[in-house]
Amino acid sequence: MRSPTTAPALRLVGLVKTFGEKIAVDHVELTVPRGSFYGLVGPNGAGKTTALSMAVGLLRPDEGRALVHGIDVWEEPLRARRLMGVLPDGLAMPERLTGRELLTYLGQLHGLSAGEADRRADELLAVMELDGAAERTLVVDYSTGMRKKIGLATALLHAPKVLVLDEPLEAVDPVSAATIKTILRRFVGHGGSVLLSSHVMALVEELCDTVAVMARGRVVAQGPLGAVRGGRSLEETFVDLVGVTIGGGEGLSWLAS
Repeated sequence: MRSPTTAPALRLVGLVKTFGEKIAVDHVELTVPRGSFYGLVGPNGAGKTTALSMAVGLLRPDEGRALVHGIDVWEEPLRARRLMGVLPDGLAMPERLTGRELLTYLGQLHGLSAGEADRRADELLAVMELDGAAERTLVVDYSTGMRKKIGLATALLHAPKVLVLDEPLEAVDPVSAATIKTILRRFVGHGGSVLLSSHVMALVEELCDTVAVMARGRVVAQGPLGAVRGGRSLEETFVDLVGVTIGGGEGLSWLAS
């Protein structure tokens, strides 16, 4: 195995997960280079969320390994998780706290001093444009865009090396989305690595330099964005790789009456 100093930002090796007789993730192999903005795409039910949950230590795999900067997520979970910031899809968080209270609380759980947690919370709330609501609005009353931004703030709070984000812009308004994209580009520009899962091909093409396509629990293509696209749009390549038939061309004749 490569040493932690030369290992990829994230490497998934032969990950398998079954639920009953259904194989949700089928020997997934994935390598996220250091300093990359990596997009993971696939149709609903492809296994993306399950694979990411195993990658970050939220779901134990039946087989396989996940390594962050060469550190095994399941053998050395504390070391590995210090290197990761995670934004799961449908993130649950303490909702009876204000944004500031949430960040300072989590900061101290990460081992930051009270003063350092306060300082980082101030900076994150300002950058996320949440400082106006930070003192008086409970997280339970946040809009979808605000929840995504405070979730990203919690992922960044402990200065991770790798961000793993599951649908970070789903149902987010354009202004909040622009803020989040700027922050993620800045994170990668300063040497961080991002693995982003999304259904939106245009978003992946806009942000990512590397991409993987999942279908039926397997990675069917991965590599630099241009190489995977092969001179076409990512959406066209995706449809061919996944092997789906585009519907809607027949039936519904009553709509034209």
